[in-house]
Amino acid sequence: MSAVSLSRVACQAALCLSLWPAGPAAAQQLWGYVDGAGVAHFADQALDSRYLPVLPEPGQLQIRVPGKTMSGSRLLTWLDFAPEVKRVQPWLKEAERVTGVDAELLKAIITVESGFRNDLVSSRGAIGLMQMMPDAADRYATRAEAQAPAEERLRNPRLNILTGARMLADLSRRYGGVDVALAAWNAGEGSVRRAGGKMPPFEETRAHVHMVLELYWTLLQQRLQGGVRQMTLVGWNEGAQPLR
Repeated sequence: MSAVSLSRVACQAALCLSLWPAGPAAAQQLWGYVDGAGVAHFADQALDSRYLPVLPEPGQLQIRVPGKTMSGSRLLTWLDFAPEVKRVQPWLKEAERVTGVDAELLKAIITVESGFRNDLVSSRGAIGLMQMMPDAADRYATRAEAQAPAEERLRNPRLNILTGARMLADLSRRYGGVDVALAAWNAGEGSVRRAGGKMPPFEETRAHVHMVLELYWTLLQQRLQGGVRQMTLVGWNEGAQPLR
């Protein structure tokens, strides 16, 4: 399994929160990341740059959606019922099946990038649901798809999602994690290379990655019912062993 598909198994936020300690510590922020072996690591503070905040309550979501003013529970309700979201759900599942990238992660990216506006074209020329550039679309097109111009393909919602999922799967394999893959998506692979294969020091990129991952964790809470493959909790009791 790839690092991306492992994250769906390991980052089961609902289980994480059920293990949240009782008492005063329950008000603390939970931080976490998933390593390349599919192990979810959680702590009561950011122990290093790999740790990102795990959202304790969906109502605290603060996601900027292009063309909309909503956050928290209103955003989650919209994602459940909006016709434009439901319309692409089969293609999200198809992309998950063929690339291993979670449908929830793709949904989070589309929410932040375009607000599910398939006709959106950015000032830089990024097109469609996942806001992909034509040169990236050419790199990740199949031979049959490449017969049509990139701009035309990216306006096709199914091909936009499939192409974006292929790109994200490739970036995740090369950089070893979803967070750096998302940074490369946002800031460009050159920026990640100059940062030594890590998160570039750009506030805009860090904010973008944080928003996508925050929404991703929350969507996982809604979907997943099974347990994580392995979990390590750090900070609440000394010498704690991984839960299996």
